[in-house]
Amino acid sequence: MDFGLSQDQQMLRDAVARCLRDTCPLDHVRKCAEQENPASDRVLEALNVLGVGGMLVPEEHGGLGMTLLDATVVAEQLGFAVAPVPFLASQVLAPIALREAGSKEQKARWLPKIARGEVRVGVAISETLETRDGSGVSSAAGELTGTALFCLDFKGADAYIVADAKGRLHLVDAEASGLTTISLTTIDRTRSVGELRFDGAEAEPLADDGGVATSRLRDAGRVVLAADSLGAGETMIQKAVAYAGQREQFGRLIGSFQAVKHMCAEMAARHEPCRSLVWFAAHAFDAMPNEASLVACQAKSHTAEVHRFVARTSTEVHGGMGFTDLLGLHYWFKRIGFDRQVLGGPETVRAEAAVLQGWTKAA
Repeated sequence: MDFGLSQDQQMLRDAVARCLRDTCPLDHVRKCAEQENPASDRVLEALNVLGVGGMLVPEEHGGLGMTLLDATVVAEQLGFAVAPVPFLASQVLAPIALREAGSKEQKARWLPKIARGEVRVGVAISETLETRDGSGVSSAAGELTGTALFCLDFKGADAYIVADAKGRLHLVDAEASGLTTISLTTIDRTRSVGELRFDGAEAEPLADDGGVATSRLRDAGRVVLAADSLGAGETMIQKAVAYAGQREQFGRLIGSFQAVKHMCAEMAARHEPCRSLVWFAAHAFDAMPNEASLVACQAKSHTAEVHRFVARTSTEVHGGMGFTDLLGLHYWFKRIGFDRQVLGGPETVRAEAAVLQGWTKAA
């Protein structure tokens, strides 16, 4: 059996990596992060030329009909370059929601536009995991009421896919009457997050499947976040090793010090096994749906813990320079922090995994 990426997936990885090297240098990331909407049109256009926007859209709707494993290959490269582009919600979760729970009319109207990169769709499903006081969305007679926090790919969205309190998904136009949108500031300035407030806002319900589609979105989102963290961690390790090979202390390269060698080696030793875990979780999403939720929880929680260690240790290898804006290391540090918490922090996700395995009962 072949447990690695296929030749096509390796070519996809290399093509996306080249594209981001050409279009997304750190100076461009800095510029985008300072804007109200961090999304880079230049990078998005280049990725759309490669077909990234339509990779999870079925072929009959103008997409490439690819798998979540293909999407994780792209996500890892986006994390590696800390690319300021909407991807998780607009190009992964939204196509999955529409293809699995959308009506024929909804699929025909939205999926071709997503594939061509003509629309962006935000996704708000955080309340299906944890609900803060005053948040949560209810639906009645085709209208939504309540508040959805932490909508992903928020800025510039043409529509939003929102989960109500029962887990059913709804499609809401960005210009819908009764909808108020509020930008939220998070630790990661390369991606946009917002709050959606509904006061009888008109919405199109997707299939009433008892929350199955929403659960699938959580699984896919967790795997893609783990892949993004994997890419960001790879960059932080490479930067730490490169810095240790250049920085001198007491007349010697710091990379020759045993303590620094051990720090770099431990980062690599913890990081590398995460790759196969993420790949397996992505494979399970399409090939083993009965196991998808559990392995998605495992991939999300484990990579979150490992890459928090990588982010901290890489910064320590850089010494005082690691905390400055000059090196830009903080963009990857904060990206990993965002990936860790979105769609459930490690503690929340491990508790869910325990329930799935019958170790504890759901609250």
